[in-house]
Amino acid sequence: MSAALEPVDKAIARELNADGRCSFTDLAARVGLSVSAVHQRVRRLEERGLIKGYTARLDGNQIGLPLTALISLTPTDPAAPDDYPQRLEHIREIESCYSVAGDESYVLLVRVPSPRDLEELLRRIREVAKVSTRTTVVLSTPFEGRPAPI
Repeated sequence: MSAALEPVDKAIARELNADGRCSFTDLAARVGLSVSAVHQRVRRLEERGLIKGYTARLDGNQIGLPLTALISLTPTDPAAPDDYPQRLEHIREIESCYSVAGDESYVLLVRVPSPRDLEELLRRIREVAKVSTRTTVVLSTPFEGRPAPI
């Protein structure tokens, strides 16, 4: 959060972060503004890029993607251009791509139907990005997608 964020905008962001489906009427009541004022402020926060979008979090088991893994990428050629996100963005199984400090350059969060699918995905990632990988399979997820602490 930017220090320049007004307290009422911070309150709006906090409420939407906790409940992205909150109606403008409920949001207005929660932050003490009129519905039209809240609507204008939310639109400005979206235009500024503070609110990047709204989404539903789906249960991987129920949509046929029960296997979650973190894949760390290390360049095989340290002199190669750092364009891995662009090389990998078309691969739909990759849910998130994080640039990280340390031995690896990026960590990917992926969801797939089975170990065999994970094996095939790893092959495709290595082939497309020309990287070595280190994979951590998620056994369970006690929590995820928590609201940002704003």
